[in-house]
Amino acid sequence: MTLPALSACIMAGILPLLWLPALPDIRLVWCVLAFGCLLAYSQKPVLRYCGFTLLFFVWGILAAQQTLWPTRHLAGGNRHVEVMLTETDNMTRHQGKILRLDGVRLYPAPGITFYGEYLPQQACSGQRWAMTIRARPIHGQLNDGGFDSQRYALASHQSLSGRIIHAQILDAHCSWRAGYLLSLREQLTAYSWQQVILALGMGERSALNSDVKNVMRQTGTAHLMAISGLHIALASMLVWLIVRGVQFFLPARWIGWRLPLLLSVGGAIVYAWLTGLQPPALRTAVALSAWAMLRLSGRLWSPWQVWLCCVATILFTDPLAVLSDSLWLSAFAVAALLFWYQWLPTPGSHPRWWVRGCINLVYLQAGMTLLLLPIQLSIFHGISLSALVANLAAIPLVTFVAVPFILLGMLLHLTGPSIMETVCWSVADNTLEILFSFLRWLPQGWLNVDMRWQWLAWAPWCALMAWRFNLWRTTPAVCLACLVMLAFPFWRSERGGGWSVHMLDVGHGLAMVIERDGKAILYDTGAAWPGGDSGQQLIIPWLRWHALEPEGVILSHEHLDHRGGLNSLLNNWPGMWVRSPLGWTGHQSCFRGERWQWQGLNFSVHWPLQGSTAQGNNRSCVVRVDDGQNSILLTGDIEAQGEMAMLSRYWEHLASTLVQVPHHGSNTSSTLPFIQRVAGEAALASASRYNAWRLPSAKVTTRYRQQGYRWFDTAHQGQITLSFSSQGWEIHSLRDQLLPRWYHQWFGVPSDNR
Repeated sequence: MTLPALSACIMAGILPLLWLPALPDIRLVWCVLAFGCLLAYSQKPVLRYCGFTLLFFVWGILAAQQTLWPTRHLAGGNRHVEVMLTETDNMTRHQGKILRLDGVRLYPAPGITFYGEYLPQQACSGQRWAMTIRARPIHGQLNDGGFDSQRYALASHQSLSGRIIHAQILDAHCSWRAGYLLSLREQLTAYSWQQVILALGMGERSALNSDVKNVMRQTGTAHLMAISGLHIALASMLVWLIVRGVQFFLPARWIGWRLPLLLSVGGAIVYAWLTGLQPPALRTAVALSAWAMLRLSGRLWSPWQVWLCCVATILFTDPLAVLSDSLWLSAFAVAALLFWYQWLPTPGSHPRWWVRGCINLVYLQAGMTLLLLPIQLSIFHGISLSALVANLAAIPLVTFVAVPFILLGMLLHLTGPSIMETVCWSVADNTLEILFSFLRWLPQGWLNVDMRWQWLAWAPWCALMAWRFNLWRTTPAVCLACLVMLAFPFWRSERGGGWSVHMLDVGHGLAMVIERDGKAILYDTGAAWPGGDSGQQLIIPWLRWHALEPEGVILSHEHLDHRGGLNSLLNNWPGMWVRSPLGWTGHQSCFRGERWQWQGLNFSVHWPLQGSTAQGNNRSCVVRVDDGQNSILLTGDIEAQGEMAMLSRYWEHLASTLVQVPHHGSNTSSTLPFIQRVAGEAALASASRYNAWRLPSAKVTTRYRQQGYRWFDTAHQGQITLSFSSQGWEIHSLRDQLLPRWYHQWFGVPSDNR
């Protein structure tokens, strides 16, 4: 079997991890393993390929099972472990690996992240601690089109989070990298672009402030700040040049091409280790090693064969890398470059080298801009209109000036302070000053793009193939049909008089979107926290990705977990109206008896009373939305006292098809008379897993189910979508139905919320 064929089997076997709704039972895995072994020994090539594909499928499944093992065996109850810190902010966030459990060595060591705990003394990576911890399986908020934190954590082999109950230092020595990084920080204190230098040289992106991140996002240059393939390959190339320079002075019999190649790969591996073995750096080191092995084989390999073997080697080394967006962004970028240069060769040469260099740079950046559109829209949900111009300046400055001088400065720093080191830092700092001055001068270029453009983004690929094969002349009807199919989301109609309600997964808070005909009204806006809020982080990107224009907000009450994102929403859509019972400036009233229509839907307010002295939860604005056939009751955080007061006067108007469970499922709400009066068919609760109040209450969920309700909550289901039409209504949960994946499951104990 050839290496490319074996690589194809690896990719075909491991790729199903992206789409499997659940991991197979271990007994089925053993059966697949046995069947794969039988096929692998077949004399027929097709059967042999199928056999190897099944074997690599088993390899991927076992890797996933191994990653999930800690969620089943380390979660729940106090555990006595030995932890080696791998990253810390020196305050309340620490990452580490569990080396031992009750004195027993664990291999491979599971990753864990601790939040909200100070350690007894100064912490740094490399230290070993004896800890008593309470671990819990990873769990992330899940919304359609939002950041998939649960998938990201598993791709990073961080399947646990937890808190520290007791900690005692075993080995206070920091790792060599931690000491080197601290020394670099002290050396770079006087330089204004210290944070960017550390990000480019050591991969310390967490040090970047929000202003720098926003400039890079707007100009499409954020990829340059990661320790990516560009940086590792550049370090490898510098090692190769140094070795070749040394060989110039050696006798001819000592000169060979293999030694520079091997040492350059070794340099890439050392640099990847120096930057903390971040996943992109580690994957690049693995890919370079695979490329070096192909070179050493003495055979001539095509670029596509090298690409296939490198990606397959990465997936074989770490099957869960298949869940990493950064891997597919890098792999797609390389594939796009190969496609671009093979299908549309570089324009004719120019006699002047500098003109030829500029043409090649523009040509390269134009190809990347056009061909990366599909994956860029899929991951980032937008494009930078100034990226082409920004990268024309940023890539040469960073690649050929800033990074080489940073790497040289890092190398010289090992020998102690020197004038040459100071020169390197000064050149890098001044280069970055010029670069960011230029980037800030460019206009704001980020354009948010909605999901309808996903298929149309493939048009440049199709156009290039149509031009190369002359299809636009020979079969224009086929080309036109393909274009129409790619633009299908723009002209198809899903409306048909229907409307939807989406309960977004915002953790402990509430945010609901009522949608019809491309317009939306929000009921509450999620929570806020120091430095951010649900509006900016979740709701606004979600609305834009789904091409919805919000026209108003109904604010139930003043608590921060319900109004946290309001200001962010108003900053983005200043024309929105706001209804609330708070009496704040600019707010329309929301009191019992008020009615209005929007997009053919009827809105009626059932609580609170005008002039009521109630405060807090019991002043929540309770709104019923109906289309004449189906309805939903939105209750905010109303508690038992408010429920009974509302029932005592207006009980006959509360019957609804569905109900948003009051106060996140707290036992202070959802009294039996209220549940019976609503007489709904399903109850929806917005709550986060691991919340401090252990909501929703088991008593409340039982109470609803005993009255015939179907129960849904965002902790278990993620985003919940209700679709109403003239034929009735249906409910879809993202975690279980719309996007069922093994890495989206509720890991650990199945029933509790602790």
